Amino acid sequence: MMKRIFCILLCIGMILVAAASADQEAEEQLMKEIGAFEITAEQRVLASTNVAGYPVLDAGRGNPNWINTQTRYAFTRIMNFAVGECELTFHEGSMAGQAKKEGIGERFDAAMDPNDPTDAFLIAAVDYCVMTLGMDKDSLIKELVDAVIGDYYPDPSRCLPHTEAILNAFLQATLFDGAELSDQTGIFPTEGGSAAMVYIFEALSHNRLLKAGDTIAIATPIFTPYMQIPSVKDYGLVSIDVSSSAGDNWDIAEAELAKLEDPSVKAFFLVNPSNPASHALSDKTLERLVQVIEKNPDLIILTDDVYGTFAQDFKSVYAILPGNTILVYSFSKLYGVTGWRVGLIAMNEHNVCDRLLAELPEEDKAYLRAEYSIVTTDPDSMPFLDRVVADSRSIGLYHTSGLSTPSQVFMDLLALSHLVYEDAGLEDPYIRLANDTVHERYAALMSALGLIPDESEANAQYYTLVDVYALAEANYGTEFLQWLQTEKTEIDFLNDLAARKGVVLMYGPGFNAPEGTVRISLANLNTEDYVEIARRLLELFDEYYAESEIGLADAA
Repeated sequence: MMKRIFCILLCIGMILVAAASADQEAEEQLMKEIGAFEITAEQRVLASTNVAGYPVLDAGRGNPNWINTQTRYAFTRIMNFAVGECELTFHEGSMAGQAKKEGIGERFDAAMDPNDPTDAFLIAAVDYCVMTLGMDKDSLIKELVDAVIGDYYPDPSRCLPHTEAILNAFLQATLFDGAELSDQTGIFPTEGGSAAMVYIFEALSHNRLLKAGDTIAIATPIFTPYMQIPSVKDYGLVSIDVSSSAGDNWDIAEAELAKLEDPSVKAFFLVNPSNPASHALSDKTLERLVQVIEKNPDLIILTDDVYGTFAQDFKSVYAILPGNTILVYSFSKLYGVTGWRVGLIAMNEHNVCDRLLAELPEEDKAYLRAEYSIVTTDPDSMPFLDRVVADSRSIGLYHTSGLSTPSQVFMDLLALSHLVYEDAGLEDPYIRLANDTVHERYAALMSALGLIPDESEANAQYYTLVDVYALAEANYGTEFLQWLQTEKTEIDFLNDLAARKGVVLMYGPGFNAPEGTVRISLANLNTEDYVEIARRLLELFDEYYAESEIGLADAA
């Protein structure tokens, strides 16, 4: 009888363990589906009332804790000048007229004080545009004045003419590593990089370049929302991973790149340098991508290069494969302007999307001809980039599309703050300072965790992935690691870190990063805070060890 009871109890125990394991797997799968950002939002709530009473340290946010002051001062100054120009036409109460072009360059010179740092920057910026980019001074100043006042719809709706030239010069100086592409690249300023991605996906789908059932490849680990866009919008796309790993220093291995040679793979999406691993593609991988295109010439590559200026000697995929690549860039992280929502889409005038549009079946061409005929008399010749602009406003509002003109002026100033140094052959002190800032924080964190820092040129160091499991094993051994993996899910660990220690990190697998990893942003806290994060993380391990049967056995 006792034996029978024992067997029953054993079976019940096994069922409960299996159920617990299933619950754990279900929880982690749910967390992956919810997304890393939603998980982190819950942990911020837990951290706000943490047991230790520690000040909250939130290293989950990618928003930098610095801003560029020069461009903000300059924006205010050019706004003041512009309002004054409008008041010259007529001025009654709070009403003024519109600025006049004739003599505006001379009036600008008279208004600027070369001994004032902000005015001196604006003088240098205008001189660069006139002398290096060959712009007419009156036309440039008139565009800036009208744009910063915001009294007109963007005209043309895709990008203001002088803005397009300035942004092209910036991209060439910072992302192209010597490739001369500025005179053949079209720019569409957008409401940040996220809007750019949404617009591109929508236009690719609407224009029948990506159809339900088509296969796309995504370079993982990657910024979570980029994995979610295809499924949330129900485009019916099939996605495959092209994975990188710590073992390859977060570069893409040969076997993974070979997946892109299959003609059934229609598009390849990546962040470069990557998020969350924060590594740029190597020259070897870029060269291998050229070989990929030789075998799969219709492949559309979409690259988000927002972190490019944080990697040494960075080279965009667009620099080597301009015809196949759609480039997305945002000023948000470098200049601390995430709330401005200023990004862009760049495409070469000779690109695979336009070629594929011309090769569509007549049925698809007829459909698209009818769609775009309400905004152009020659819809068949409408470039894909202009279709992206039209689709961003559901076509019918094409004439009112485009990023706000004051925002375009702000982008001009951001770009010019670098170009005036580039033109003089000098290092940009602001970009140098931004790079030094994240490097100092990264080095402090690695030292405090007892980890060897990755000082390779490819490492942008804006984020870092830390393997919590490897850290636990290194500090307390394999037996403790097994206890941790059995008793605590990865979400449990992050919740405990928030609830007990007031530290918020991001769930690595939410980015398709390896199990046991967390993403730590090096951008949004001060250097000493990263040392404190490491201390609290290791303090939690100490508590776990004391709570574990291993720790209890040692204590006994």
